[in-house]
Amino acid sequence: MKTNNHTIHTLIFVPALIALSLSLQNCVSRSANPAPQNQAPALPVMGAPESPVTVYQEFSSSLEGKENVEIRPQVDGYLEKIYVDEGAYVTAGQPLFKINAQLYNEALNNAKASLLAAQASMQKAQVDVDRLKPLVDNSVVSDVQLKTAKANYNAAAAALAQAKAMVRNAEINVSYTLIKAPVNGYIGSIPFKTGSLVGRGEAQPLTMLSDVNTMYAYFSMSEPDFIAFKNKYPGETIEQKLKNVPAVELLLADNTVYPQKGKIELVQGQFDKTIGAINFRAAFPNPNKILRSGNTGKIRLPQLFNKVLVVPQEATFEIQDKVFVFTVDAGNKVSSKPIGVSGKNAYFYFVNKGLSAGEKIVLSGTGNLKDGAQIQPQLVSADSVLKANPI
Repeated sequence: MKTNNHTIHTLIFVPALIALSLSLQNCVSRSANPAPQNQAPALPVMGAPESPVTVYQEFSSSLEGKENVEIRPQVDGYLEKIYVDEGAYVTAGQPLFKINAQLYNEALNNAKASLLAAQASMQKAQVDVDRLKPLVDNSVVSDVQLKTAKANYNAAAAALAQAKAMVRNAEINVSYTLIKAPVNGYIGSIPFKTGSLVGRGEAQPLTMLSDVNTMYAYFSMSEPDFIAFKNKYPGETIEQKLKNVPAVELLLADNTVYPQKGKIELVQGQFDKTIGAINFRAAFPNPNKILRSGNTGKIRLPQLFNKVLVVPQEATFEIQDKVFVFTVDAGNKVSSKPIGVSGKNAYFYFVNKGLSAGEKIVLSGTGNLKDGAQIQPQLVSADSVLKANPI
């Protein structure tokens, strides 16, 4: 069959023309309904609320019992008995250790024998004085003999006093062989065993006895913190200011709050030049003996604000150690604004300058915002934000 070239060209051209026509129609349609460009983003916005807030300053601390007593021997000898075990609670006067007392008992016996000899010598000297006195009075013998007798009596009296002191000293050494608890408290580790040779020159104590009915938490403040501390509370002297400091809390190592509140009692007299800080001490009651010497924690010093602006931390950003938020004006344009932070918790900053109560701030999505940008504010209730993350 013979095909006409004109027919072939026509068959090819018509579909191409249709495709070109459809393409042109699509272009016209797109130009007539262009896609939205640079549409203002919809972002959550909240009016900055005011709320009563308690802010805490935290300071690392170490704990010690009110009395931590090193139990050390005051005489040398072999450890004969250990009456207590490590960790035991003991009361004042309770026996703890016994050092072999044989040597000291013999020294006491010797001192007592010397005392008897001194007493006999004094009695003899007294007899001589009594015998010579009437003879001198009657001019039978020279008064020189009486003077000599009196001198011998005085020497015997001095020897007797010395012998009594030696007996007392020997008795004290014997008493030192039984070591008793000087205070109530808990026994620490006992590095020595029965039969160990112990003495006054030993570097290690026999044990440590801790009175933990009251615990002292030691912490320090830097110089700027101390100046702010002094300016915060009324009073002319530090002692007067400490009376106006509220009770403090103790945050334990597991981040739980110790149930008993404490009171700051002491400020060290001067700054430690090596670390530029001054030391404080807070006292905590320890009725259940939960706390022990050597525990660590954090002192939480509270400050109550009757009304303070509350701003979620996620609504903020930082530039060169300054905290900023984006505020929204009546025309829905945003502008960055620095804020002053007086405190914070896990979720919020507490603002003391830079914002007004009720002023609208962008809650999230601020990463790509710039000053003057237009947004579509989606108003969020401040109550819902505060309920979701309680202060």
